[in-house]
Amino acid sequence: MYRFLLTPRWLALHVVVLLVIPAFVFLGRWQFGRFEERSANSERVTANIEAAPVPLDRLAVPGQQVREVDRFRKITVSGTYDPAHALLVRRRPQEGQTGFYVLTPLVTGNGTALIVNRGWVKAAATADATPEVPAPPTGQVNVTGRLRLSETEESSGIRERSGLPAGQVLLINADKIGKGLPYRLVGGYVELTEQAPAPAAAPAPVPAPDVGAGGGLNLAYGVQWWLFIGIALAGWVLLIRREVAERKAAERSKESVTPAD
Repeated sequence: MYRFLLTPRWLALHVVVLLVIPAFVFLGRWQFGRFEERSANSERVTANIEAAPVPLDRLAVPGQQVREVDRFRKITVSGTYDPAHALLVRRRPQEGQTGFYVLTPLVTGNGTALIVNRGWVKAAATADATPEVPAPPTGQVNVTGRLRLSETEESSGIRERSGLPAGQVLLINADKIGKGLPYRLVGGYVELTEQAPAPAAAPAPVPAPDVGAGGGLNLAYGVQWWLFIGIALAGWVLLIRREVAERKAAERSKESVTPAD
Protein backbone atom coordinates (compact mmCIF):
# COMPACT_ATOMS: atom_id res chain seq x y z
CA MET A 1 0.00 0.00 0.00
CA TYR A 2 2.87 2.41 0.80
CA ARG A 3 5.03 1.42 -2.13
CA PHE A 4 3.95 4.61 -3.90
CA LEU A 5 6.21 6.56 -1.52
CA LEU A 6 9.18 5.33 -3.57
CA THR A 7 7.90 6.67 -6.88
CA PRO A 8 9.82 9.62 -8.43
CA ARG A 9 7.06 12.14 -7.68
CA TRP A 10 6.95 11.23 -3.99
CA LEU A 11 10.73 10.97 -3.69
CA ALA A 12 10.94 14.56 -4.99
CA LEU A 13 8.42 15.64 -2.33
CA HIS A 14 10.45 13.91 0.40
CA VAL A 15 13.58 15.76 -0.73
CA VAL A 16 11.76 19.10 -0.67
CA VAL A 17 10.50 18.46 2.88
CA LEU A 18 13.96 17.34 4.04
CA LEU A 19 15.49 20.53 2.62
CA VAL A 20 12.79 22.89 3.87
CA ILE A 21 12.84 21.76 7.52
CA PRO A 22 16.55 22.50 8.25
CA ALA A 23 16.23 25.77 6.32
CA PHE A 24 13.32 26.84 8.55
CA VAL A 25 15.27 25.74 11.66
CA PHE A 26 18.22 27.89 10.57
CA LEU A 27 16.03 30.91 9.80
CA GLY A 28 14.26 30.58 13.15
CA ARG A 29 17.55 30.36 15.06
CA TRP A 30 18.89 33.39 13.15
CA GLN A 31 15.82 35.46 14.06
CA PHE A 32 16.10 34.40 17.73
CA GLY A 33 19.75 35.46 17.66
CA ARG A 34 18.79 38.85 16.23
CA PHE A 35 16.14 39.15 18.95
CA GLU A 36 18.71 38.58 21.69
CA GLU A 37 21.18 40.98 20.06
CA ARG A 38 18.66 43.78 19.57
CA SER A 39 17.14 43.31 23.01
CA ALA A 40 20.57 43.59 24.60
CA ASN A 41 21.32 46.70 22.53
CA SER A 42 17.94 48.25 23.44
CA GLU A 43 18.53 47.63 27.13
CA ARG A 44 22.05 49.07 26.99
CA VAL A 45 20.98 52.20 25.07
CA THR A 46 18.02 52.77 27.40
CA ALA A 47 20.26 52.41 30.46
CA ASN A 48 22.82 54.81 28.97
CA ILE A 49 20.21 57.44 28.15
CA GLU A 50 18.68 57.25 31.62
CA ALA A 51 22.02 57.28 33.47
CA ALA A 52 23.17 60.47 35.20
CA PRO A 53 25.66 62.59 33.19
CA VAL A 54 29.36 62.03 33.87
CA PRO A 55 32.40 64.15 32.92
CA LEU A 56 33.62 63.48 29.39
CA ASP A 57 37.12 62.48 30.46
CA ARG A 58 35.71 59.50 32.37
CA LEU A 59 34.55 57.93 29.09
CA ALA A 60 36.61 59.40 26.25
CA VAL A 61 39.87 61.24 25.65
CA PRO A 62 41.42 62.81 22.53
CA GLY A 63 43.00 60.33 20.15
CA GLN A 64 40.89 57.38 21.32
CA GLN A 65 37.66 56.03 19.89
CA VAL A 66 34.45 56.10 21.91
CA ARG A 67 33.59 52.60 23.14
CA GLU A 68 30.51 50.81 21.83
CA VAL A 69 29.22 50.27 25.39
CA ASP A 70 29.23 54.04 25.98
CA ARG A 71 26.95 54.94 23.07
CA PHE A 72 24.36 57.53 24.13
CA ARG A 73 25.88 57.98 27.61
CA LYS A 74 25.24 61.51 28.82
CA ILE A 75 28.40 63.50 29.43
CA THR A 76 29.28 66.97 30.63
CA VAL A 77 32.17 69.04 29.34
CA SER A 78 33.24 72.69 29.40
CA GLY A 79 35.03 74.72 26.76
CA THR A 80 34.68 77.40 24.12
CA TYR A 81 33.13 76.90 20.68
CA ASP A 82 35.30 77.38 17.60
CA PRO A 83 32.86 78.64 14.91
CA ALA A 84 35.71 79.17 12.46
CA HIS A 85 35.90 75.41 11.98
CA ALA A 86 32.16 74.66 12.06
CA LEU A 87 30.73 72.18 9.55
CA LEU A 88 27.33 71.25 8.14
CA VAL A 89 26.33 67.61 7.68
CA ARG A 90 24.26 67.12 4.54
CA ARG A 91 21.20 64.92 4.01
CA ARG A 92 19.95 64.77 7.56
CA PRO A 93 16.13 64.72 7.57
CA GLN A 94 14.19 65.55 10.71
CA GLU A 95 10.42 65.61 11.17
CA GLY A 96 9.95 64.91 7.47
CA GLN A 97 12.09 67.83 6.28
CA THR A 98 15.47 67.90 4.59
CA GLY A 99 18.20 69.65 6.50
CA PHE A 100 21.67 69.73 8.00
CA TYR A 101 23.29 68.91 11.32
CA VAL A 102 25.41 71.73 12.70
CA LEU A 103 28.84 70.64 13.95
CA THR A 104 30.98 72.99 16.00
CA PRO A 105 34.22 71.99 17.76
CA LEU A 106 34.27 72.70 21.49
CA VAL A 107 37.84 73.46 22.52
CA THR A 108 38.38 72.03 25.99
CA GLY A 109 41.94 73.27 26.54
CA ASN A 110 45.48 71.92 26.24
CA GLY A 111 45.18 71.54 22.47
CA THR A 112 42.16 69.23 22.65
CA ALA A 113 38.57 69.53 21.47
CA LEU A 114 35.31 67.67 20.96
CA ILE A 115 32.88 67.82 18.02
CA VAL A 116 29.46 68.94 19.21
CA ASN A 117 26.39 68.34 17.09
CA ARG A 118 24.50 71.46 18.12
CA GLY A 119 21.33 70.35 16.34
CA TRP A 120 19.44 70.52 13.07
CA VAL A 121 18.63 73.36 10.66
CA LYS A 122 16.32 73.34 7.66
CA ALA A 123 17.89 73.24 4.21
CA ALA A 124 17.98 76.36 2.06
CA ALA A 125 16.18 76.76 -1.26
CA THR A 126 18.80 74.70 -3.12
CA ALA A 127 20.91 71.76 -1.99
CA ASP A 128 24.20 73.64 -2.35
CA ALA A 129 23.02 76.88 -0.74
CA THR A 130 24.15 77.56 2.83
CA PRO A 131 21.24 77.50 5.29
CA GLU A 132 20.75 79.97 8.11
CA VAL A 133 22.63 78.72 11.16
CA PRO A 134 22.30 80.30 14.62
CA ALA A 135 25.69 81.23 16.06
CA PRO A 136 27.00 79.33 19.09
CA PRO A 137 27.41 81.03 22.47
CA THR A 138 30.68 82.89 22.99
CA GLY A 139 33.01 82.40 25.91
CA GLN A 140 33.03 79.47 28.31
CA VAL A 141 30.14 77.03 27.80
CA ASN A 142 29.01 74.05 29.87
CA VAL A 143 27.70 71.34 27.54
CA THR A 144 25.63 68.24 28.31
CA GLY A 145 24.98 65.73 25.56
CA ARG A 146 24.79 62.15 24.33
CA LEU A 147 28.12 60.53 23.45
CA ARG A 148 28.20 59.01 19.96
CA LEU A 149 30.63 56.93 17.93
CA SER A 150 32.15 58.38 14.76
CA GLU A 151 30.14 57.55 11.66
CA THR A 152 31.51 55.40 8.85
CA GLU A 153 30.04 54.26 5.54
CA GLU A 154 29.46 50.82 7.07
CA SER A 155 27.77 52.01 10.25
CA SER A 156 25.63 54.72 8.64
CA GLY A 157 24.89 53.38 5.17
CA ILE A 158 25.89 56.79 3.76
CA ARG A 159 28.45 56.81 0.96
CA GLU A 160 31.17 59.43 0.97
CA ARG A 161 31.72 61.53 -2.14
CA SER A 162 33.92 64.40 -3.17
CA GLY A 163 32.97 67.78 -4.61
CA LEU A 164 30.87 68.99 -1.68
CA PRO A 165 30.53 72.72 -1.00
CA ALA A 166 33.11 74.15 1.39
CA GLY A 167 32.26 73.53 5.02
CA GLN A 168 29.98 70.57 4.32
CA VAL A 169 30.44 66.85 5.00
CA LEU A 170 28.34 63.71 4.69
CA LEU A 171 29.62 61.78 7.72
CA ILE A 172 30.44 62.80 11.28
CA ASN A 173 33.81 61.12 11.39
CA ALA A 174 36.14 62.63 13.99
CA ASP A 175 39.29 61.11 12.46
CA LYS A 176 38.70 62.68 9.04
CA ILE A 177 37.40 65.98 10.38
CA GLY A 178 40.30 66.23 12.81
CA LYS A 179 42.89 66.20 9.99
CA GLY A 180 42.03 69.80 9.16
CA LEU A 181 41.95 71.14 12.73
CA PRO A 182 44.68 72.70 14.89
CA TYR A 183 43.87 70.51 17.92
CA ARG A 184 43.30 66.85 18.79
CA LEU A 185 39.74 65.55 18.80
CA VAL A 186 38.01 62.92 20.89
CA GLY A 187 37.34 59.94 18.61
CA GLY A 188 33.58 60.47 18.54
CA TYR A 189 31.14 63.33 18.99
CA VAL A 190 28.36 64.58 21.26
CA GLU A 191 24.71 65.33 20.49
CA LEU A 192 23.88 68.47 22.42
CA THR A 193 20.97 68.23 24.88
CA GLU A 194 21.72 71.22 27.16
CA GLN A 195 24.17 74.09 27.38
CA ALA A 196 24.77 76.99 29.70
CA PRO A 197 24.60 79.81 29.02
CA ALA A 198 21.77 79.08 26.60
CA PRO A 199 21.83 81.16 23.38
CA ALA A 200 18.89 83.27 22.25
CA ALA A 201 18.58 81.15 19.08
CA ALA A 202 19.82 77.62 18.45
CA PRO A 203 19.41 74.74 15.98
CA ALA A 204 16.57 72.31 16.67
CA PRO A 205 17.65 69.56 19.10
CA VAL A 206 18.38 66.12 17.69
CA PRO A 207 15.71 63.71 19.03
CA ALA A 208 16.76 60.95 21.41
CA PRO A 209 17.15 57.55 19.70
CA ASP A 210 14.12 55.36 19.31
CA VAL A 211 15.09 52.07 20.95
CA GLY A 212 12.01 50.39 19.45
CA ALA A 213 10.59 47.10 20.67
CA GLY A 214 13.97 45.57 21.44
CA GLY A 215 13.78 42.96 18.67
CA GLY A 216 10.18 41.95 19.31
CA LEU A 217 9.57 41.52 15.58
CA ASN A 218 12.56 39.20 15.32
CA LEU A 219 11.11 37.03 18.09
CA ALA A 220 7.78 36.86 16.23
CA TYR A 221 9.54 35.97 12.98
CA GLY A 222 11.55 33.25 14.73
CA VAL A 223 8.39 31.67 16.13
CA GLN A 224 6.80 31.98 12.70
CA TRP A 225 9.62 30.10 10.97
CA TRP A 226 9.41 27.27 13.48
CA LEU A 227 5.64 27.10 13.06
CA PHE A 228 6.29 26.62 9.36
CA ILE A 229 8.19 23.44 10.27
CA GLY A 230 5.05 22.00 11.85
CA ILE A 231 2.98 23.13 8.87
CA ALA A 232 5.40 21.46 6.43
CA LEU A 233 5.38 18.18 8.38
CA ALA A 234 1.61 18.25 8.82
CA GLY A 235 1.14 18.91 5.10
CA TRP A 236 3.50 16.07 4.20
CA VAL A 237 1.65 13.61 6.46
CA LEU A 238 -1.72 14.84 5.20
CA LEU A 239 -0.74 14.25 1.57
CA ILE A 240 0.44 10.73 2.39
CA ARG A 241 -2.75 9.89 4.28
CA ARG A 242 -4.89 11.27 1.48
CA GLU A 243 -3.00 9.21 -1.09
CA VAL A 244 -3.43 6.08 1.05
CA ALA A 245 -7.15 6.77 1.49
CA GLU A 246 -7.62 7.24 -2.25
CA ARG A 247 -5.76 4.02 -3.01
CA LYS A 248 -7.83 2.08 -0.46
CA ALA A 249 -11.02 3.50 -1.92
CA ALA A 250 -9.90 2.45 -5.39
CA GLU A 251 -9.15 -1.08 -4.14
CA ARG A 252 -12.56 -1.37 -2.49
CA SER A 253 -14.19 -0.14 -5.68
CA LYS A 254 -12.47 -2.83 -7.68
CA GLU A 255 -13.47 -5.55 -5.21
CA SER A 256 -17.10 -4.46 -5.23
CA VAL A 257 -17.41 -4.86 -9.00
CA THR A 258 -19.15 -8.17 -9.82
CA PRO A 259 -17.68 -9.99 -12.86
CA ALA A 260 -20.11 -10.38 -15.78
CA ASP A 261 -21.50 -13.95 -16.42
